[in-house]
Amino acid sequence: MSLVPLITSVSRRVLWRRGCPGVSLPLNPLPGLPCVSAAGKKDLVDLPVLDEDELEEQFVRGSGPGGQATNKTSNCVVLKHVPTGIVVKCHQTRSVEINRKRARGIMREKLDVAYKGELSEVLVKKKEFVLKKQEKKKKAHENLERKRLFKEALVTESTQE
Repeated sequence: MSLVPLITSVSRRVLWRRGCPGVSLPLNPLPGLPCVSAAGKKDLVDLPVLDEDELEEQFVRGSGPGGQATNKTSNCVVLKHVPTGIVVKCHQTRSVEINRKRARGIMREKLDVAYKGELSEVLVKKKEFVLKKQEKKKKAHENLERKRLFKEALVTESTQE
């Protein structure tokens, strides 16, 4: 196996990792390069592209459960989109790199909602999910009502005989 260089956008240093040559990719996109896909959302393809010049990024201490691991490390990412003033805070994991990726994905979704309003993909998918859930609940309720009526019919038949 050979050592493959990986470039991080945080410190612009090269990290070496064992792997096949030519297969490695940067851990995070470099500033100035457009982000193409949303974080973990393959079905949302029409999200706006983030311009790194319009973002202010801070690393602060997170809050919540976790004790010393949370209180002594600054792994919470706070992203601010300067033109719109939208602020996103992400402290889902202990990894700064993962939190940075997730914060950018959340920022793209919020910008999509801010720019497109009711026509944004995020809100359309959410409405579809709510409608499917309501339909499923309605079918389950109808099925229970049908079973109840069937049991009542069986009881009335048995009492008449």
